[in-house]
Amino acid sequence: MTEHCEQPLEGGNATAGVVRLGDTVRKPWEPTTPAVHELMRTVAAAGVDVPEPRGRDERGRQILEFVPGSLALHSPPLSLAELGRVGQLIRSIHDACEGFVPSAPAPWEPLLPVPDGTADLLCHGDLTPWNLLLGERWMFIDWDGASPSTRLWDLACSAQAFTVNDASAAPEESAASLAALVDGYGADAELRARLPRAMVERTEAMHELLRTSHATGREPWGSMFVEGHGEHWRRAAGFVAAHEAMWARALSGSVAP
Repeated sequence: MTEHCEQPLEGGNATAGVVRLGDTVRKPWEPTTPAVHELMRTVAAAGVDVPEPRGRDERGRQILEFVPGSLALHSPPLSLAELGRVGQLIRSIHDACEGFVPSAPAPWEPLLPVPDGTADLLCHGDLTPWNLLLGERWMFIDWDGASPSTRLWDLACSAQAFTVNDASAAPEESAASLAALVDGYGADAELRARLPRAMVERTEAMHELLRTSHATGREPWGSMFVEGHGEHWRRAAGFVAAHEAMWARALSGSVAP
């Protein structure tokens, strides 16, 4: 690839105009981008691998390091040990974000706000298989949706997406995967006790976002609702809710029905 040849990058649902140019990624500059880049640099300074923010180009776009690899979403299922590694990575990100306040106020707009409004941690917001890059380096990409949240709400998103997102899976296997990720995170007893209910609420909130976006014409979520995402999240929400007690037992040390 020549330095001046832009290659569209596919795979994202919410951000258009993302391209690769040489060893960089260019994507739209948003009102929160300065604070997001500052957060990414803070996380990197704590020893967590993230794509390096490299400023703004002559067209006003973000410049980010291009990192080769494949998304976990398109890779073979992660083993229990690999799910533990994911949990450790999520924990390291949360720890690195602790206490971070951007140097200038940012107009945060959480896609799925914390239900009780008790946000106390600036989080990535979508630490999921569709944002985890696997290769020589494991890292979460697409930090543009960062916003105020909590460890519980952010972990609920990740745990559900990585381990209980397939409504056709055997619940016992999903429970074992969930336990592996949360063990890797090093969750304490309180977080483990609250996580199953938070996973139910988070998954239902995602389906409701898509449903209401379709009803009101909010894009891209409205189109996603009728392109398969609505049905997926409806089934996922039912699966997570139906087996909430099993998830709780898995996280307390038992997956017996």
